[in-house]
Amino acid sequence: MKEGVHPTFYPDAKVVCSGCGAVYVTGGSVPEIRVGVCRNCHPFFTGEEKIIDVEGRVDKFKRKYGYKK
Repeated sequence: MKEGVHPTFYPDAKVVCSGCGAVYVTGGSVPEIRVGVCRNCHPFFTGEEKIIDVEGRVDKFKRKYGYKK
């Protein structure tokens, strides 16, 4: 590999979530990474995702394909 071309690798880079304050340690090209949401506070992963349906498309799909809760 060529010298001076590749970025510095930080094996203990911290990932900090500004949503819930969780801290993860991973490898990266910067020493600290700030994210807005992580797997602990993202609505999709926590099961709090809300489906906004103003035209009834979700209900129509559920009726058409026989989705039962």
